[in-house]
Amino acid sequence: TERQRFVLGLKMHKTITRRELLAAAAGAAALSACNVQKPVTPARVSVVRAPAYGQSVYDTVRRLLDEHRVDVRGRNVVLKPNLVEFEPESSINTNPIVVHAALEAFRARGAASVRIAEGPGHRRNTLDLAEAAGYFKTVPHFEDLFVDLNLDDVSRVNPPRPFSRMKKLYLPNTALGADLLVSMPKMKTHHWVGATLSMKNLFGVVPGGVYGWPKNVLHWAGIDESIADLHALFPRQFAIVDGIVGMQGNGPIEGVPKKVGVLVAGGDPVAVDATCCRIMRIDPMRIGYLQLASEGVEAQISERNIQQTGESIASVETPFDLIPEFQSIRLENS
Repeated sequence: TERQRFVLGLKMHKTITRRELLAAAAGAAALSACNVQKPVTPARVSVVRAPAYGQSVYDTVRRLLDEHRVDVRGRNVVLKPNLVEFEPESSINTNPIVVHAALEAFRARGAASVRIAEGPGHRRNTLDLAEAAGYFKTVPHFEDLFVDLNLDDVSRVNPPRPFSRMKKLYLPNTALGADLLVSMPKMKTHHWVGATLSMKNLFGVVPGGVYGWPKNVLHWAGIDESIADLHALFPRQFAIVDGIVGMQGNGPIEGVPKKVGVLVAGGDPVAVDATCCRIMRIDPMRIGYLQLASEGVEAQISERNIQQTGESIASVETPFDLIPEFQSIRLENS
């Protein structure tokens, strides 16, 4: 132990006195106490049933924000959905009804402003993509509320303790200036990192206008590592995961729809994503970016350290198909 090594080193000096030895032992014990991991404060995550994209979603989202007592009165909120491809009938994109429900719910809680913002990594014409995904039809005055993060003004930021090879990033001012950034992903599998949820959704804040399309800089720097870095740069987050209909198999684009019938929400994206993984029957301990974001302390994403409310995981768990390369991350294979 640290204490034994410390005392042993002192014993090697022949002139040491008994008083000095006792003092050294006490110092080593204090040093060891500093290295003891602090108790993990449970993060609250809600799992609620939402069987379809209908009017009931609006009430469900309002109740979620009430349950978490999300305080946005007089503050600026930015909703960050997942918009990927021109597939209006697919399960690729966050459904616009869920986003509109969040918009109305945050307004009802007194937010000074609520904007919708996204920076797709595959398509340059973001408004065409949003129209194909049904946002113009569902969200009144969508174009007035929307910010294309690929083209937004940017500021330089430095990840506090970078995991990736990127020591600096230029990120959109709309996202950086938000009092609350709300990540609203689709519940999907991912062919490179296993699962894409609220943390991976932050790839959309990296501006294509600076880094190009499809933002390969994030891949070169390490995908899991870049996800963890982006998460650390936005400390004021809330997550609402669209798991009403997700995507399984070769996600995040070429998979097939998977109905789960839930919304998952919370103020700690790491805990939210770990919970979503368990619903998908994926072991969160085997998801690289979750390990990095929790600094390798498995207790932080352990189910016993997440204060889950609403439906139990057992009552809503829905095994997602995975590509062969990721069969090992199934919970039953752990």
